[in-house]
Amino acid sequence: MRPRFRETERRTTVRDMRSAQWYGGDDRNSYIHRAWMRRGLPADAFDGRPHIAIANTASDLTPCNSHLDEVSRSVAAGIQQAGGIALNLPVVSIGETQVRPTAMLWRNMAAMAIEEMLRANPIDGVVLLGGCDKTIPALLMAASSVDIPAVVVPGGPMLTGTFRGVPLGCGTDVWKLSEEVRAGTLSAAEFQRSQGSMIRSRGHCNTMGTASTMGLLAEVLGMTLPGIAGTPAPDSRLLEGAHATGVLAVELVGKDRRPSAVMTRASFLNAIVALAAMGGSTNAVVHLLAIAGRLGVELTQDDFDRTGSGVPLLVDLQPAGRFLMDDLYRAGGLHAVLAEVRDLLDPAAVTVTGQSLVDYLNGVPVYDREVIRARDEPLQSDAGIAVLYGNLAPDGAVIKPAAASPELLRHRGPAVVFDSVEDLQARLDDPALEVTADSVLVLRGCGPKGYPGMPEVSNMPLPAKLLAQGVRDMVRICDGRMSGTAYGTVVLHVTPEAAAGGPLAKVRTGDMIILDVASRRLEVDLPPGELEAREPSPAAVRAYAAPKRGWERLYVDTVGQANTGADLSFLVGSSGSQVSRESH
Repeated sequence: MRPRFRETERRTTVRDMRSAQWYGGDDRNSYIHRAWMRRGLPADAFDGRPHIAIANTASDLTPCNSHLDEVSRSVAAGIQQAGGIALNLPVVSIGETQVRPTAMLWRNMAAMAIEEMLRANPIDGVVLLGGCDKTIPALLMAASSVDIPAVVVPGGPMLTGTFRGVPLGCGTDVWKLSEEVRAGTLSAAEFQRSQGSMIRSRGHCNTMGTASTMGLLAEVLGMTLPGIAGTPAPDSRLLEGAHATGVLAVELVGKDRRPSAVMTRASFLNAIVALAAMGGSTNAVVHLLAIAGRLGVELTQDDFDRTGSGVPLLVDLQPAGRFLMDDLYRAGGLHAVLAEVRDLLDPAAVTVTGQSLVDYLNGVPVYDREVIRARDEPLQSDAGIAVLYGNLAPDGAVIKPAAASPELLRHRGPAVVFDSVEDLQARLDDPALEVTADSVLVLRGCGPKGYPGMPEVSNMPLPAKLLAQGVRDMVRICDGRMSGTAYGTVVLHVTPEAAAGGPLAKVRTGDMIILDVASRRLEVDLPPGELEAREPSPAAVRAYAAPKRGWERLYVDTVGQANTGADLSFLVGSSGSQVSRESH
């Protein structure tokens, strides 16, 4: 027997359904819409049953998302059980490890394409399947701009591989092992052998990188079935949760519960608290700002500092700690972490179920206090993202103290400046490079406009001759981003970027740089007026992106700065779900 549409807070009829704009009626157009969809669907598929798209970012070229076709089938089964019509909708997928010049260049394009497909098609709700870094942000940006009932299924982290008997942190150990090769303490052959152990299973990075961070924050924002975020990709419980999410998606349509009703300012502030407690990726700053911008939620870069400062780091996970994502899941997961900081969370924030986020935190146990620390025994007492200002970053820059060397959080040293990534690669290991452990490495031309797309290059490799001396961290400054799997004393997202007229373009090798995280200060120590009077570095200007056509041209001409989310100016905000004109 075919299941009936679930009873919800109000009975949804064909006239209420968004899909009825296509299928309801007896005219030629409605005939066309129904007839071409009748390929196996019964006639009553168009009588008021909700049509739910499964926005699926599965792709062989996005290896972290390659299992999402299987997840999609479980979602579809749940939708059908609840009386809905499940519709597979492949959407733009961005593989962080594969695309050049940087995946961030296409986050906004993916969001725009997904938004348009959600609006243009006869669907009443959507389940969003993402995993790799940019996919969940792009999906949430799109759903926010269309504002139809939506829910996320995060693809989940991979299982932990081992090399020489030691667990490998995906991404984080790439940086560590590659530096050991350059330092001469690990052979190139052993480094190459480790790659067979790095990726043990399907799923995204198993460190607290951007993918893990955004999957978990999607739940803190209220946009997932509570309890699903962080479930390892190969775990059968992910498929169970995906099935339940399909059932929930039908309910969301019946109750007309939309992203704008779930992701409020309270939700975003809760996400900032969680970001600090988990030691999450700095990339969450640009992604949360962009999602909030689509919703019209008031959120600024400074909110990350105001709300996150004083939040303790409780999760002992790479790159800020020792363990990995399957350890976090085993230890109690996201809810166990949130329960420790419950008093810092706004109880007004709701989830897609209609219940408050904090309602799910009652009596949640912690099974391993090494992985999830008690509130009074944190790894660090103050782990929030710090926002720095000064003549080097008039509109701000960010640093992740949890991943930095404490002794470098207050530092004064001479700049060693690189005008582009290519300049860095050409000169970094030159024995003649004048650099010491006290130097500050400065890389410019890596912001949204300059590269284009803001690549993850801010965690610059250290000069080979310093690695040979045992140096493993230095202060580094850049207008780009760094991988969430990266670590070190890295100041990033410097705004305005060099290519947008920022003062970073005028810094010279030898200038004294002052970093004082406690005072939220980032300065170049020059007499008043000298920096302003300088011309930008000609070599840096020559290296800035200057595309003549296509997406890159549109991007460079319209992209905003990191401190506002790096969205395109004409995409900020929303257009809703209404489509007024027929296609025939």
